[in-house]
Amino acid sequence: MFETDKKGDCKLEGKTCCFTGHRSQKLPWGFKEGDEKCKIMKCHLKEEILKAIDQGYTHFISGMALGFDIISAELVLELKSVYSYITLECALPCKTQHLRWPSFYRSRYINILENADSIWCKHEYYEEGCMQERNEYMVDSSSLVIALYNGKPGGTRKTIEYARKKGKEVVIIPLL
Repeated sequence: MFETDKKGDCKLEGKTCCFTGHRSQKLPWGFKEGDEKCKIMKCHLKEEILKAIDQGYTHFISGMALGFDIISAELVLELKSVYSYITLECALPCKTQHLRWPSFYRSRYINILENADSIWCKHEYYEEGCMQERNEYMVDSSSLVIALYNGKPGGTRKTIEYARKKGKEVVIIPLL
């Protein structure tokens, strides 16, 4: 397992929240984050993160997949300018996750990793089950899960079901 803690012990006395949601390809706006529906979702997400901070959450974990995970990580980093005590952990399913992505997303991904407080990664390369393993790590480390979910089968549904089975609080952001 690869685990880095770039800025000392990043887990403060507060609680931990993780994010799960669909990749860009499954979202109504696709890769067009300037779309009005995406802007509205980002406002809902920011509100939920702020509520979590108000409830004592200081550590946030993103799985760093295209779409919702990247957006969530960027919002946490943006909020760090106001709430300097919050931290971002990037939980990677494998070190090579981003290599086939469009260059625009690769650069966003690298920027997030460079500004994160810590990085967790168990696998060097993609292996069967590494995505679910990453999702379970995030849920097991958290007491709150903020999700963007369209109601369809897939990794997001499995992660929400796993979180509920483990007794974690799950907040679902509406997909318009």
